[in-house]
Amino acid sequence: MLAESGTDFHDDTTPLARAAEHSVLARSGGLHRGRPVPRPDATRVFVVANQKGGVGKTTSTVNVAAALAQLGQRVLVIDLDPQGNASTALSIDHHRGVPSTYDMLVDGQPLADVISKSDEVEGLWVVPATIDLAGAEIELVSMVSRETRLKQAIAAHPRIGSAVEAGEDRFDYVFVDCPPSLGLLTLNALVAGQEMFIPIQAEYYSLEGLGQLLETVDMVRKHLNPELIVSTILLTMYDARTRLASNVATEVREHFGPEVLSTAIPRSVRVSEAPSYGQTVMTYDPASAGALSYLEAAREIATKGAPR
Repeated sequence: MLAESGTDFHDDTTPLARAAEHSVLARSGGLHRGRPVPRPDATRVFVVANQKGGVGKTTSTVNVAAALAQLGQRVLVIDLDPQGNASTALSIDHHRGVPSTYDMLVDGQPLADVISKSDEVEGLWVVPATIDLAGAEIELVSMVSRETRLKQAIAAHPRIGSAVEAGEDRFDYVFVDCPPSLGLLTLNALVAGQEMFIPIQAEYYSLEGLGQLLETVDMVRKHLNPELIVSTILLTMYDARTRLASNVATEVREHFGPEVLSTAIPRSVRVSEAPSYGQTVMTYDPASAGALSYLEAAREIATKGAPR
């Protein structure tokens, strides 16, 4: 049973019962841990990208999105990776034939027609990726406005925009999960986005990949999307016991300053296990260190607000 504060559990329940209640509240939207976060004045569109694979890109996308939804925000995740891992983690059906990002980008279907509502987390919606998306790179080559198709689809949705334009039902956040390579899919995301969200693993190979990604961002900003900025960098798989992780974190913070979130995501078996159950760690184990870290990262993003 919940205490009056709405966030604490009475001591007369067993640990298992408390964990079960915590999980149910996380799924139903009844778990808003700590102080609420303000809604942004207009939809913030994040591109989550890193040309190096295995850095926690998709994991960070789905968990930050779910955490923001638990904090009372209205969040849309667009899965732009043909592997569909974000769709899997968010328990959204993404077999061939399901309305998906492919239908939106290649066939021109409206964004509103390809959105699915999450059953796991209240306030979270998803555009899934199907295997058809693997062929989209080739099909987009010959299309008119091939780099701007995602931007046009997002801009045309009635629930994306400012409070005046889209009202109280607007999406507060859009997260576009990119494939771990630079192609027309990632380029569409970079043209559509306002803010770059870059998860990087706390190791030196990731720093090299970050440099390559920032060169790409500069090119896109110069030629296609001058409004794109790197607003958020998140250290993932952080092992505080190692000097290497500490050195990498120090170097990243010295170079990028306030863009780097204070919260780092620790290495966590629970975070890795969650997708195999079709969940984020936010519902799989809400009390775990990984879930609490993602919750704090989401709170930081919301509290900092959109760069001006």
